[in-house]
Amino acid sequence: MAGLETASVGLFVDVGSRHEEARLNGLAHLFEHMVFKGAGGRSARALSEAIEDVGGELNAYTERDSTSFTAAVLAEHVPLAVELLGALVSRPHFEGADLAREAEVVLQELAEAEDTPSDIIFDELWGAAFSGQSLGRSILGSEESVRSIGPADLFAWRDDHYRGGSIVLSAAGRIEHDALVALAETHLGGLGSGRSERSEAATFTPRLRRARAKADQAQLTAGWAAPAIRAENHLPARLFADIAGGGTSSRLFQAVREERGLAYTVSAGLHGHEEIGLFYVHSAMARNQARAAQGLIDEVLRETAATLDQRELDRARTQVRAGQAMGRETPWGLATLAARQWLIHGRLISPDELTTRLQALDVETVRAAGAGLLAGRRAEATIGLPAAKAA
Repeated sequence: MAGLETASVGLFVDVGSRHEEARLNGLAHLFEHMVFKGAGGRSARALSEAIEDVGGELNAYTERDSTSFTAAVLAEHVPLAVELLGALVSRPHFEGADLAREAEVVLQELAEAEDTPSDIIFDELWGAAFSGQSLGRSILGSEESVRSIGPADLFAWRDDHYRGGSIVLSAAGRIEHDALVALAETHLGGLGSGRSERSEAATFTPRLRRARAKADQAQLTAGWAAPAIRAENHLPARLFADIAGGGTSSRLFQAVREERGLAYTVSAGLHGHEEIGLFYVHSAMARNQARAAQGLIDEVLRETAATLDQRELDRARTQVRAGQAMGRETPWGLATLAARQWLIHGRLISPDELTTRLQALDVETVRAAGAGLLAGRRAEATIGLPAAKAA
């Protein structure tokens, strides 16, 4: 992106919370926090000053399948960005006193999430859909597991999972490719070779998890087994999810919120993992509206699978193309898109290839994808749902 004066650089790692042992749940997220407490001979303050002295920003994010470490800088400071990112993952300090303090910070984050139903409802859904499995555990972990993690666990996590074959260095903006490769050799060459071990394969468990929060609001979620991220039928299933609940023009939003006023938020989405996916619906409303909303949501989903039309399909196709096009026009969006494509598919997917795949899908294919999703059993997680009245 030669016309820009900035660049975004990121390390995208093919490891996340689902790769943890149960007793160390929360380790991936705590690792992400702890690398900023000191790395490569710099203290936490020195790391902050190094990036902010040049007007840049460092950030990180942990998911179930991956972890990312990113920097945004003026183009002239890309060498510093790669140096800092390399230090974070290859030369973290992990001092015991820092770990004790940061564990308390993470526990405060966990407490805040547990006090916010809209924050924890998706952990509850993943726990119901993948019960007793690493994919179903919380990214943040529990108080017991976080307190049990020591410096040796952090170093072992780094050695076992932060290997060259599991990491993509992706950059976009005013950068020069060969120079970036040279920086990678200098600052990332000490990482172990090969790939990290894969996590256990997940299977769908249609369970119900219900919590009764003392609040006037209810959170409802339901999930169905869906195609894996690389499966051929992932794209038509995603388009069905977008048509059903992907925006304010979607069937769920129009029927549940706009026409009936039964919920203040309602949406649907599809999340793909390596071996399985999850199609889900989420809504939030007053407790006394929950039962009516739940029934209407089920009705709208069935109708969408049976009657979605060409206009809706065209809209969903355009939304996918527009989302990627907009992402490609910012350094952060382009770097992230390229990294995720490489980690998921092992190659870059051009806009033309995506358009061709989208245009090949017709109404009947997307209807069939939706019907196939809804034909299976569902997992459910609710917060604040009132008890059903006796018949």
